[in-house]
Amino acid sequence: AIILVHWLLTVWGCMNDMLPLSYAWGNFSVLAVGIWAIVQRDSLDAITMFLTGLLLTVLTDIIHVSIFYPSHDFLRDAKRFSIGMAIFSLLLKPVSCYLVYRMYRERGGE
Repeated sequence: AIILVHWLLTVWGCMNDMLPLSYAWGNFSVLAVGIWAIVQRDSLDAITMFLTGLLLTVLTDIIHVSIFYPSHDFLRDAKRFSIGMAIFSLLLKPVSCYLVYRMYRERGGE
């Protein structure tokens, strides 16, 4: 569910050319690591990399949104929706990090 929600929010966040390609590459690559963590349920490395990637994308998403947020004159409905989904994804990431950390603990992480 974490992967699906963040994938959908990232797709919606990338609908306009407002955010750079590094936003999409960063988020989609972390989601690919998350799929790896789902497939290999016994791998502690996969879940660790997924948690680390989520934590790093919190920082990069803050930077992307703060640098590329358009001025009020250029905000159209599609851009407002797109940036809103990027911000919503950013707000959900700490919750996702907590849930992934619980999975990490269940797999034997300390």
